[in-house]
Amino acid sequence: MLGTYFLPIGYALLTFPLLAFFFTLPFLIVQYRKYGYVNKVRSLVLYSLLLYLLTALYLVILPLPATTHTCIGANSSFTQWMPFQFVQDIVRETKVRINQPTTYVHLFKERAFLQVVFNILLLVPLGMFLRYYFQRKLFLVVAAAFGLSLFFEITQGTGLYGIYDCPYRLFDVDDLMLNTLGGLLGYALAPLLTLILPHPKHLDDYVDLSATRVSYIRRIIALQIDWFILSFLVALFWDPESPLGLAIPMFAYFVLLPYATNGRTLGKFIVRIRLQGQGPKLKLQEIIMRYGVLYFAVGGLHYLFIIGAALQFHPVVLIPLLLVLFMVDIVLVVHVLFTVFRRDKKLFYETWSGTKNVIT
Repeated sequence: MLGTYFLPIGYALLTFPLLAFFFTLPFLIVQYRKYGYVNKVRSLVLYSLLLYLLTALYLVILPLPATTHTCIGANSSFTQWMPFQFVQDIVRETKVRINQPTTYVHLFKERAFLQVVFNILLLVPLGMFLRYYFQRKLFLVVAAAFGLSLFFEITQGTGLYGIYDCPYRLFDVDDLMLNTLGGLLGYALAPLLTLILPHPKHLDDYVDLSATRVSYIRRIIALQIDWFILSFLVALFWDPESPLGLAIPMFAYFVLLPYATNGRTLGKFIVRIRLQGQGPKLKLQEIIMRYGVLYFAVGGLHYLFIIGAALQFHPVVLIPLLLVLFMVDIVLVVHVLFTVFRRDKKLFYETWSGTKNVIT
C-alpha cells in the first residue's frame, strides 16, 4: 500500500521546480515590498508550504485513470455519508483482537487502518504552518483544514471537475473528519517548530536595511518591471526611422522621472529601492551620467546597428560597427563577471556617476 503514496510524492518532487519558478517572481516582489529584504527562514517556510500543498494535492488525485470514460463498469455510488464507517472497516479487515495485544502489530499492515493514519497525517503540516508562521487561531486553523479537505473531496467527487465521466475516488465524510483532525493535531504540535526555527515575530529583529546591499536579482526585477512599463510608452512614440522616437520616452522615464522622485522609477518603487547620489538630493547630472552611459551610449550603439541592418546600410559601415559592438560586449561581460565576485560590487557606470541603489 505504501507504494501508492510514493508515486504522488515522486511526481510532486519532479514538478515542484517548475511551480517554484513561476512562484519566485511574485514571492520576491511581495518580500521586497513588505519586509524590504528576503529572509532565509521565511523563504524556507513558504517554499516548504508550497511543496507540501503540491504533494497533498497529488496524494489526493493520483494515480489518474487510464481513460476519461470512468463510468464504464463503475459502481453507482460515489459517496460515503456514514460517519465513523472507518471503524467498522478496521474491525472487519484487520486481524486485531482487543483481548490479544500481540495482534495489535497487524494494524500497521492493514489498508483500512493505514488509510485512517494517512488521512490524519495529510493535513498535520497545514495546521503547523498556519499556527507557526501565519499565527492563526485554533478556530481558523480548523476551518482552513476543513475547507481544504472539502476542496479535496469535491475534486475527487466531481471527477476532477468533469474531466472524467464519473468520480474515480470516493467522496467520504470520514475523510473530512480525519483530515480536519489532522489539522487540529498540527495546531497542537506547531510550538515544537520553535525549538528548531526562530519565532516568526522575531525574524526581522536584527536586520538593518540601511546596511543591506541591494542584490542584482532585486535590481533585475525592478529593471524588468521598468522595461515592461516603458514598452507601452515606446509604442506611442517609436519610429523605426527616427532614434528620437525611442530616446524621448527613455529619457523621460529613466532620467526625468528619477530626478522628480529622488531616484525612483515604478520598478524601483515596487521593490522598495531608489537611486542615491553623493548628497541627500539626487542630481540631474548624476542621473544623466549613469543612464547616459548605460542606455544612450552602450544601448545606442546596439540600436544604431539594428537600425542600420534593417535599413540595409552598406557593409563598409555595418561591419566596423559590428566589430566595435562585439568588443564592447566582451568588455562588458568580463566587467560584470569580475564585479559580481568582488567585494565592491559597483558597475562602471555607478562608479562614474557616483550613484548606487539603496533600500527605502
